[in-house]
Amino acid sequence: MKFGIVVFPGSDCGYDCHHVLSQVLEAETVFIWHGDKNLKNCDCVVLPGGFSYGDYLRAGALARFSPVMEAVKEFAENGGLVIGICNGFQVLTEAGILPGAFLPNRGGRFICRHVYLRVENNQTPFTLLFAPGEVIKIPIAHQQGNFFIDSPHQEEVKKHIVFRYCGPQGEIDSRYNPNGSWENVAGIVSREGNILGIMPHPERAAEEILGSEDGRRMFLSVIKWWEDKKWK
Repeated sequence: MKFGIVVFPGSDCGYDCHHVLSQVLEAETVFIWHGDKNLKNCDCVVLPGGFSYGDYLRAGALARFSPVMEAVKEFAENGGLVIGICNGFQVLTEAGILPGAFLPNRGGRFICRHVYLRVENNQTPFTLLFAPGEVIKIPIAHQQGNFFIDSPHQEEVKKHIVFRYCGPQGEIDSRYNPNGSWENVAGIVSREGNILGIMPHPERAAEEILGSEDGRRMFLSVIKWWEDKKWK
């Protein structure tokens, strides 16, 4: 399986993703420059975290106009796997590839710490190796992670929530919502299930030395899904 990591000016987590995919999981991995429209025959495209274009105007607002996003949108519409992590999630919403928008964190501060997530759906390419209702630990690092969806679309989006911020025992409560996200949303998938947007950083929880390996299973799930599909 081949992964492609999109690099926008200001992206600072692409090398972390590259390390996990190419070194830890030993998967073929390439970088894709934001000015390119060629996705290099990748099977999964990753939009990493960071501060694309310095987060000017709004996080992800300028990156959505990069030439590569035309190719990413077409790839996604044709069923290609796409993962948007943190700023990558913001870019996907700004581009209209995923629903919703991001507001400044409740309290207005940048937050960087481990949080607990509850797995709400393990029937996606990104969550196959998790148990339903499982609690995992993954770090966040953002200032605009407050996921918002307008009321006409809330019921539809509820069907596609895959990760929610929770307590250590899986409790869904505002006390465990670090940024004010609607419904404690930490990650959603597209209606078709091939696009994941997640605000926490799975690439920062892929090795024991980092304090958690829970994030590794997201990438391993993708590989398993792709291999199973390939040999059907």
